[in-house]
Amino acid sequence: MEIEKVIDNVYWIKNNGSRILTTLNFKQGVSVYGERIFRLNGREYREWIPSRSKLAAAIYKGFKPVGLREGISVLYLGASTGTTLSHISDIIGREGKAFAVEISEEIGVRLILLAENRKNIYPIIYDAAKLEDKGSILQRCDFLYEDIAQKDQVGIFIKNANNFLKRGGYGAIAVKARSIDVLSPPKEVIERARQELSKRFSIMKLIDLYPFQKDHAIIFVKN
Repeated sequence: MEIEKVIDNVYWIKNNGSRILTTLNFKQGVSVYGERIFRLNGREYREWIPSRSKLAAAIYKGFKPVGLREGISVLYLGASTGTTLSHISDIIGREGKAFAVEISEEIGVRLILLAENRKNIYPIIYDAAKLEDKGSILQRCDFLYEDIAQKDQVGIFIKNANNFLKRGGYGAIAVKARSIDVLSPPKEVIERARQELSKRFSIMKLIDLYPFQKDHAIIFVKN
């Protein structure tokens, strides 16, 4: 096997003619969602599956997520059970912090269990649209990531950036076209989202996530 660095703690592993995206495992010996684990030169790497993670899909499509690095603080809106979050936890490492927001109390139980094994994750079981209520326990973060299925997902992203993203910080929003507008063509919905975000941020890249995710795009911005 050969290895090639992408960004901090993210690597391509070349194995039997294929390239597999991985992150350096924060909790050795533990697979979070059934992903494969590779051991190479005394280190352990977890497969980052693009059909399970929109952020991984963006990297498979050639983008290096600028701003994601070891030691930073991340605010993650819509963390769900923690698939992508676990890889962000790998990236930011022991000195980083990931504030993981999830509205569902049932799903939040799994998030809390994940955080017990990964001490750089701080679960917040709350509505991302009302997160200003939690301002006393949140800090300004270096990176804002959003993956929620709400009609006003762009507005929620902008509001939380205003409240919690550092000046000069970076962000990424997974745009779910069918959640925003089920009647309009997805490409039009995604373009409207890009235009709305461009009024507030510098747009770095818009990536259509097909074939890994249908009717989804991810937009990377700088504050």
